[in-house]
Amino acid sequence: MFFKPRFVLTQLILILALGLSSCASFLNSSTPTPQLPTATPLPPTATPPPSAAIVNGEYITIVEFQAELARYKSAQTALGKTVSDEEANKTVLEELIAQFLLAQAAREANFNLTEADLKSRVDALAAQVGGADALSTWESSHGYDNASFQIALKRSAEAAWMRDKIIADVPTSMEQIHVRQILTYNEADARAALEELKAGTDFDEIAARFDPVALGELGWVPRGYLLDAKADEAVFALQAGAYSEVIATEAGFHIFKALERGDHPLTPDALLTVQELAVKNWLAGQRAKSSIVLAP
Repeated sequence: MFFKPRFVLTQLILILALGLSSCASFLNSSTPTPQLPTATPLPPTATPPPSAAIVNGEYITIVEFQAELARYKSAQTALGKTVSDEEANKTVLEELIAQFLLAQAAREANFNLTEADLKSRVDALAAQVGGADALSTWESSHGYDNASFQIALKRSAEAAWMRDKIIADVPTSMEQIHVRQILTYNEADARAALEELKAGTDFDEIAARFDPVALGELGWVPRGYLLDAKADEAVFALQAGAYSEVIATEAGFHIFKALERGDHPLTPDALLTVQELAVKNWLAGQRAKSSIVLAP
């Protein structure tokens, strides 16, 4: 079920408008008109649009959600990927909620995309795709009309500004651990490798046996870079020179060794990961204090 309009005010508003016009003509005549007490009319109640969700009072309309869903499915098909309707619905709705939260925060931080700014962006896009007609064709082929495209473009710009503001606060250097690993694809091999380590076999020798190219080298990693929570926790529990127990992840069975530990510059890839984590954590915190109502 969606958030549907409760009543229609069009006819009532029309009648009131005509009535007020008649009264105005009457009062302008030369005939005295008795002043009768009248009640102050109540303002009309806004009619909510059919919506997929309400984010801090802003509506993600069904029209917008369905259009975005169609674009997402089309993009996945073009990539040769198949997604279930349930997965697609969840992905698109989560992305729209995130975009609304970011855009709202941008406006609260006094970011203001003026009409002139928006027009400049539209003109720049038109120039990129070959002119206004080409942009209009692109909009139509992707489920937009001119109005909905400008709304989406404005919100996208606001969200991008807020995202940039969040990642600007991410330091380029932080505590990291220089890690190597022994990675096997079955638990028996990992257990056997662990026993060898405990018996005194050199870590690098065993790592090279399972990974003769990279020799188990992972480089300097910040917290959160390994993506798997168990692996991340195991690595950051290590002091320099120590190795972990066997850690099972989707990639296989790992034994990690910390070679060094300390403040170190982030690699470009690590910086990107930490920035993505910062945005993810910001969104989680923002959701926790926001009013988000999903359609039943």
